[in-house]
Amino acid sequence: MSRTLLRGAKVITMAPNRPDAERADILIDGDTIAAVSEGLDESGAEIVDVTGRIIMPGLVNAHLHTWQTALRGVGTDWTLADYLGRMHGAVARHYRPEDMRIGTLAGALDQLSRGTTTLGDWCHNTPTPDHTDAALDGLVASGIRGVFLHGTPYSAPDATHPVSEVDRLAAGPLLTLGMAVRGPQLSTPDTAVADFRAAAERGLVVSMHQSGGEPGPGWTAVRDAGLLSPRTNVVHGAGLTDDWLKTLVDAGASLTSTPENELGQGHGFPVTGHLLQLGAAPSLGTDTDAVTPADVLSAARIALAHQRGHDHEHHQRATGSFSLTATITAKQALAWATVEGARALGLADRIGRLDTGLQADLVVIDAPAPNPIAAALHATAGDIEAVMIAGRWRKRDHTLLDVDLGTVRAQLYESADRLIPHLTG
Repeated sequence: MSRTLLRGAKVITMAPNRPDAERADILIDGDTIAAVSEGLDESGAEIVDVTGRIIMPGLVNAHLHTWQTALRGVGTDWTLADYLGRMHGAVARHYRPEDMRIGTLAGALDQLSRGTTTLGDWCHNTPTPDHTDAALDGLVASGIRGVFLHGTPYSAPDATHPVSEVDRLAAGPLLTLGMAVRGPQLSTPDTAVADFRAAAERGLVVSMHQSGGEPGPGWTAVRDAGLLSPRTNVVHGAGLTDDWLKTLVDAGASLTSTPENELGQGHGFPVTGHLLQLGAAPSLGTDTDAVTPADVLSAARIALAHQRGHDHEHHQRATGSFSLTATITAKQALAWATVEGARALGLADRIGRLDTGLQADLVVIDAPAPNPIAAALHATAGDIEAVMIAGRWRKRDHTLLDVDLGTVRAQLYESADRLIPHLTG
C-alpha cells in the first residue's frame, strides 16, 4: 500500500482540541490518514513538499442537483416559481440518459476543481432506470466521493418512493446511497411515514426539501412515528417554526442551507441563526448550477455575512450601535462546509476533518496569508492547487487528473444546445 508524506504546510485539521491552524506534516497510508504531527519522518513514503501552502479537509457540498449542470446560468434571474415551472415543468422531461450522465460528470468535475471532495448529489430527474444509471455512472466516473440521493420527478402526494429502484443500486468505495424524498411538506402523512420508514429500514440518509410554507401534518406524522433521527436531512428549512427546528435538532437531524439560492429565489431566509441559538449549525449546498454558482466556499461566505448582518441589525435596534465583536467566526463558517457537511451526509466517521484513521480527503491551497483560516474561506477555484480523495490525487498543480476535459466540454455543450429550446415548454 502506498504511503505519502505531505511536509511543510500550515494545516487546518478542523479536529477538536487542536489549533485553528498549525504547521504539521500529514502521513497518508493508502486511503487513510496515519498521522498529523510536526516533524514526521517516514523514509518509506513519497515526500511531497507543500511548504507555503495551506491544507484543509476536503469541502462537502451537501446539496446539488448535479444533473442540471448543462444549463448553467440560464436561471440567474429566475424566482422559485420560474425554476419549478421551467426546469421541472418544461425541460426535465426532455432529458435523455446521456444528458443525465454528462451533466452529472461535468458538475462533479467542477466540484473537484473547486476543492469539493464529497458531493451530495440530489438526483430527482429519474423517469426511467436508464436515467438513474446514467447519472450514477457520471458521478462514479468523476472520481469524487459521492452520496447519490435517489429522487423522483414530482408526482402525486400519495405516491411512495420507489424503493425497488433504490434497492437495485450498489454502493462502492467512494459511493454511498441515500433517498431524496418529497418529504412531509409535499406528501400525505401516510406517504411521508412510509418513505421515512423505508430509509430507516435500509440505514440510509433520507433528505427532503422544506421551504415556502409552514410545516404540515406530514411532519407531525413522521415525528409521532419516531422516525426523526441523525439520518434525517432537511434542505433549506425555511418555514419551520422554532419549535420544529428544536424538535429536529433534538433528534439529531441535519439542516442544509443553500444561502445564495434561498435569498435570491424566494425560499426564505437561511436558518443559520436559529440553528446557532439551538447549539447546532447548518451544512451547506449550492442547489443548482442553473441558478447560482456551484461554489460551496461562496455559500459559506454568504451564510456568514448574511447572519452577521442580521446580528448587527439586532444589536443596533437593542443598543443603538452595531455589534462591537463578531458574532460568528470564519472558522465556524468553514466548519459548515466541512464538518457539518460530513454529518449531514452520514459520513462524519470518515471525512470532514484531518485526523488519524479518517479518509485522506484534503485540499491544498496555494494562497499564503497570515491568517490560514481566512485564506481557506476566501479561496477560489484558482487557489486550489491540489485535491486528494481517499489518498489519490484528483487535482495536482492546478490541473484535474485522469480526465479528457475537451471531450467533457463538447458533450456538455451538445446537451445544453439540445435542452435549452425546451425551457419554455
